[in-house]
Amino acid sequence: MSRLPEAVEALLEAALVAEFTVLDGRNRPVVHPMLPLYVGDGRIYLTSSVLFSRKLFHIRRNPRVALSITDPVAAPVARWGAVTIQGEATIDDADPHSGWLWLLPAWARKEPDIPRLVKNRWMLPLFWERAVIAITPRRIFHWPPGGTGEPVVYDLSEGG
Repeated sequence: MSRLPEAVEALLEAALVAEFTVLDGRNRPVVHPMLPLYVGDGRIYLTSSVLFSRKLFHIRRNPRVALSITDPVAAPVARWGAVTIQGEATIDDADPHSGWLWLLPAWARKEPDIPRLVKNRWMLPLFWERAVIAITPRRIFHWPPGGTGEPVVYDLSEGG
């Protein structure tokens, strides 16, 4: 997987909240506020508690998802613009106790208290049983800063 456009990577690295959209059993969109994590490999990562997670259920049923970063309070859209990323999600929940710890450095860059909380995870053990959601982008819509017109579209699908 190749790297994403520079402005999109910058948004992913800086955003504290993204709107993560999955499709329910009737193919209606369901939106979840999520912390996007980017490690530079062209995929976007999210973590989710495995306990009673409807988003994981929906992804297993239909892996087509979207992630948008549009909130000027949660991300520097004035500097990098706004983005919607359409793609396919996979779930890794093989080891919910520690299979997500490799994302801890990216998470800690955004939430510096996370390493301290992880050390005390025995206090809220069910919250810390987490799955990793990996989004492989297929299409990116990027609105440059101040852009109100048509977005720049990147087609990352096979043969696109």
